[in-house]
Amino acid sequence: MKRSCTFSLPVAVVASAIAYIYISTVFIYIDRWFGLMSSPGIMNAAVFTAVALMCIFNYAVAIATDPGRVPVSFAPDIEDAESSIHEIKRKVLLVGSLTIDDQNDEQESGGSSRTAYVISGLLLIPLSVALSILLGWHIYLTLRNKTTIEYHEGVRALWLAEKGGDVYRHPYDLGAYENLTSVRTLLHPLLFICQ
Repeated sequence: MKRSCTFSLPVAVVASAIAYIYISTVFIYIDRWFGLMSSPGIMNAAVFTAVALMCIFNYAVAIATDPGRVPVSFAPDIEDAESSIHEIKRKVLLVGSLTIDDQNDEQESGGSSRTAYVISGLLLIPLSVALSILLGWHIYLTLRNKTTIEYHEGVRALWLAEKGGDVYRHPYDLGAYENLTSVRTLLHPLLFICQ
């Protein structure tokens, strides 16, 4: 299956945002804080360049990869509610962090730096809103013990069940507390390794 390469406005906006953030970070912020010819400046610029290249690579792979389809013959496994062994699906939570600059930097900066701060703020506000919505969506999925594909298949199954006069219940939903406990149990060994 060949995909045609056509212009896409959302892809162009994301690529422009990555380019702007890279250029402003390296050539304005890192240059002003450390100097690009100093050892810390070169190290920070190299690390940020590697991170930016990974972002571009991962975004390109995400765009080019077909998400796949759920097979027509798929039927979820029904587990015994009494059993303590349940399949835990992967949950991905994306958390971003922001740094806040001192007000002294703002007073020392010229007009071009203020422009960079304003544009960076204009990029970060929608990004923060989008990530907050994504965080809320994943909290909802975690509380229901579902993946995104299971959610969409559940909407279809709910519609079919209501059409047939039945009641549909997601087979892996153990209740909010048990769902959170199972995710915590899954993440506990990972947290131990990171310490």
